[in-house]
Amino acid sequence: MHRRMVFNLLRAVGAILLTLAVVRATTFAQSHGVIPGTGVRLTKVGDDFEDEEWSYVFNNPKSSEEQDGQVRLPGGYSTNRRWSESAKRGHPDLIRRVPTPEGGLPGSEGSLLLASRATGVPGRWSNSLQQDDFLLNIRSTMGAIPVSARPSIVVRVFVPPFEKFLDYSAASFALRADVVGTKSSGWNAKSEPYWPGMFIVFNSETDRQHAEDSAFLRIRANSRGHDFAGPQITPGWWTLGMSFTPDGRVHYYARQGVENLTRDDYLTSQSPYGFTCTHLNTVMFNIANRDDGRWSTPWIIDDVEVYLLRNPSSTASEQGVFRLK
Repeated sequence: MHRRMVFNLLRAVGAILLTLAVVRATTFAQSHGVIPGTGVRLTKVGDDFEDEEWSYVFNNPKSSEEQDGQVRLPGGYSTNRRWSESAKRGHPDLIRRVPTPEGGLPGSEGSLLLASRATGVPGRWSNSLQQDDFLLNIRSTMGAIPVSARPSIVVRVFVPPFEKFLDYSAASFALRADVVGTKSSGWNAKSEPYWPGMFIVFNSETDRQHAEDSAFLRIRANSRGHDFAGPQITPGWWTLGMSFTPDGRVHYYARQGVENLTRDDYLTSQSPYGFTCTHLNTVMFNIANRDDGRWSTPWIIDDVEVYLLRNPSSTASEQGVFRLK
């Protein structure tokens, strides 16, 4: 009898602890969204850059629709068809597979170097801050992903030593998402694209406002469309992630190192520009400089991954991946 009582007591305590854990996890998910990297990794999109034959076809001159309305086709693309040029702003001028820097993901031998020199209209220097885009082919491969599938994106980014940054204070690199959302306007709700993300901003010691070189994450954006400062960024590997949930919010995560993101790496949840997010179209990386003939800061990315949580109300494939229409 005594043993049975002890067993029943332990079982009851275990049930209570499990319930509390579920409640805590549910509460966290409701307030902080999905931890990027949770669920099923999509194999049709994303890239680990381990293929030694990885290459990119530039098809220059590149597009500059944002600056002068010119879309110069055919656009650039990677030979594995997972990446493409942005018609809006063009691709980085240097896109090359390189050996993974020290401290990267265990077993990783290849990463991708991105840098730009002419970020504006080809053949014409603007001497103003401009950016190129490097697009991950999600929508063209499998269609827009509804936020009901709770998609998330994760990437490892190698932040170079500060002495390799261009010596002026400005945004240099960004992880962005191309999403669609709705916003109420009077009696109507209009659907529009917008581009939330995280920028790595450099503060140069040559700028009188800063006593020494430093960098930080800048989050885009709050409900009014204003960017705001996130954590300080130091040289070395960082893991960045974003997730998108059925309540229409965007969730931002970051941690130093290459380990998987956890709840401790949560930064913020926002409804950028007042939009309610409905679909994830694609992921992109921005490379910026002053378009003055000097090369941008060199950036290296690795293991770009897209995840979905299984949606119990949806038809799933044999792998449990949400079937996209």
